[in-house]
Amino acid sequence: MKNTPLVITLLGAAAVFLPLHGVSAQDLYVANGNGNTISKITTNGTVSTFATGISQPTFLAFDSAGNLFTASAVSDDIYKITPDGTVSTFATGVIAPEGLAFDASGNLFVGSSSTISKITTNGTVSTFASGFGAVYGLAFNSAEDLFASDLTSGQIKKITTNGTVSTFASGLNYPYGVAFNSSSNLFAANYIIGNSVSEITTNGIVSTFASGLTAPSGMAFNSSGLLFVSSGYTNDTIYEIATNGSVSTFVTSELLNGPTGLAFGPTSVPEPSTYALLGLGAIGMLIAFRRKKTA
Repeated sequence: MKNTPLVITLLGAAAVFLPLHGVSAQDLYVANGNGNTISKITTNGTVSTFATGISQPTFLAFDSAGNLFTASAVSDDIYKITPDGTVSTFATGVIAPEGLAFDASGNLFVGSSSTISKITTNGTVSTFASGFGAVYGLAFNSAEDLFASDLTSGQIKKITTNGTVSTFASGLNYPYGVAFNSSSNLFAANYIIGNSVSEITTNGIVSTFASGLTAPSGMAFNSSGLLFVSSGYTNDTIYEIATNGSVSTFVTSELLNGPTGLAFGPTSVPEPSTYALLGLGAIGMLIAFRRKKTA
């Protein structure tokens, strides 16, 4: 239910409710490349189907409004999924789209076979950078530089805001999904041959962070710094990796069917959440908070 701002008069002084964004538990969303669905996994591991009717969804990304976006590997379409699970086509014409990432301005970047496309908020598609072997995972750092995993070359590429491409790290084994942790280190899933996750420092030094995974593909960090990795197209499993690199199974489910892209839902919810009642006047300042926790 949408809240209506309240204005109260206290001894001639105005008081208003001001929204202060609250925090909800993060649900994990999974693209099922073999199942043509998007799954939702709660923090306790309960799996449900969030959206259907998407042919071979690959990677996932949320915009600032809480809409989920995914790419179809076979239809060359980018889909938008509203918080209630309604699916619509957002953009077309990106050949074999894979990785997705939003910049701070709300533009969506999409990796494909040899290029990275930029899609504006109104769905206009243009080429942002080119010359890659096969781009899969995409992730922005805090400086708004874009990092891309190049599957065939075993490299991580860095692309500046003006589209200049350079090699950031080499020596990976079929790097697939990528994700930054809170310390700005980049993590890359080494798919099929590597069966491991690499950690790459800000100066490009590569080390093995976790091993023994089966075909790691999509990756996402939760707000507690735990890394979640999908086992793509093989055993329908999502792994959880602790900050020390220890690997455990988070969930295995028949509702997961070739899990690839992962994304955590936004932690902030605009309404209803937390409100501050500020009163000014003879009685001074009155502050009251109302919190409503949302799932």
